[in-house]
Amino acid sequence: MKKKINIIGSGFSSLAAACYLAQDGNEVTVFEKNTTIGGRARQLKRDGFTFDIGPTWYWMPDVFERFFGDFNKKPSDYYELIKLSPAYQVYFGVDEFVTIADNLPEIITTFESIEKGSGQKLSAFMKEAQDNYNIAIKDLVYRPGVSPMELVTLETATKVNQFFGNISKDIRRKFKNSKLVQILEFPVLFLGAKPSDTPSFYSFMNFADFGLGTWHPKNGMYSVILAMEKLAVSLGVTIKTNSNIEKINVENGTAVSISVNGKEEKADIILSGADYHHSETLLDEKHRAYSEKYWESRTFAPSSLLFYVGFDKKIDNVEHHSLFFDVDFDVHASAIYDSPKWPENPLFYASFPSRTDENAAPQGKEAGIFLIPLAPGLEDTPALREKYFDKIITRFEHLTQQDVQKNIIFKESFCVNDFIKDYNSYKGNAYGLANTLLQTAFLRPKLKSKKVKNLYFTGQLTVPGPGVPPALISGKLVSELINKNKN
Repeated sequence: MKKKINIIGSGFSSLAAACYLAQDGNEVTVFEKNTTIGGRARQLKRDGFTFDIGPTWYWMPDVFERFFGDFNKKPSDYYELIKLSPAYQVYFGVDEFVTIADNLPEIITTFESIEKGSGQKLSAFMKEAQDNYNIAIKDLVYRPGVSPMELVTLETATKVNQFFGNISKDIRRKFKNSKLVQILEFPVLFLGAKPSDTPSFYSFMNFADFGLGTWHPKNGMYSVILAMEKLAVSLGVTIKTNSNIEKINVENGTAVSISVNGKEEKADIILSGADYHHSETLLDEKHRAYSEKYWESRTFAPSSLLFYVGFDKKIDNVEHHSLFFDVDFDVHASAIYDSPKWPENPLFYASFPSRTDENAAPQGKEAGIFLIPLAPGLEDTPALREKYFDKIITRFEHLTQQDVQKNIIFKESFCVNDFIKDYNSYKGNAYGLANTLLQTAFLRPKLKSKKVKNLYFTGQLTVPGPGVPPALISGKLVSELINKNKN
């Protein structure tokens, strides 16, 4: 039976859910509080430069193919994908960097050149990682997190020990060189927790990295959002921007409408793809499934300090994605997870999309995105932002052996306060709830409200977890749950 469904937010998970729900014959309206759609994946345009405000890594292309395939479409129907070669570069010091190729055989050769015997070990490690990927990404993550029994399969029965080990120990048992260790630990940072708190099974992220490669959608990640918008509209979805949701209205234990810009919008089903904690604050307290104490006790993925910088010349000695691991990883990680504070010497990441995509910057100029991972909830002031930009740009110049500060046309920043203001993000987190053992699958906040009928949630604070591919999957899972429960 056709239902009227109101969706809060227009990020990846909301747009994915909207497409599936419209395909099922429902009347779907998406409400977005900002002036443009995309949630955290919005775009910044300035002086001929174009920046992705949020995600810049396109991993797990098979998940995107599966999403569009559900509608008899392909990503190539909407946007052009470029495989990055090399995938990325990791700096450990001046003239001391490792370049990660776009294929596993070359990566194995690189490892072997750094640590004798590590090539064969990497080959074995990647076979295990691929096996985990096939179990996790092709099966387990497409389960709705309703029951612990979802994790019990013939395949996972042989992997039980991997849920109680951790990535950090596994890698260190096999590889001794600190550079190789850090490169192998890097992908699990996308899951939002320290490698030492991430179950061994999540080595599937290493296959996503080395096995499937790193890609760039022409014109940036926002191309994917525009593709999903086009698909949604073709399926009959209505999208409304500048629509601030003030309340989720409940009558007799059932969600019946949302208050938008002072107007009531009735619906049979309410689905929120906005921050889960914020979504529940739109309910009267008695209808909230999770208390403030609950959220305080969770392990959140980091927030970020981001800079979007326009340079008046091309930048040397960098790749499209460059990581700067020239300082102590454990000390920075401790400042995020153990005793939250601004890191004294932060690791950082830099992306130069204009190295791949001529549309990212005017000819002869360079678009640069710089990111420092931070603990959520930190004090965020203009003075702190400026202090940390000075820290990283000075190190960047030293490590890449060039002067660039005098070539900056402009820079804009985005940090904790902006994540809160623009996305109602809990403590300004950037990536959601970390995928630790006790925050995996059925142990995450539920897709379906435990207290209010006809109220559902999707996105990075629920199942399956943080990241763009999981967001697409989350939209599919919640739409299936709604379809199952609506009749």
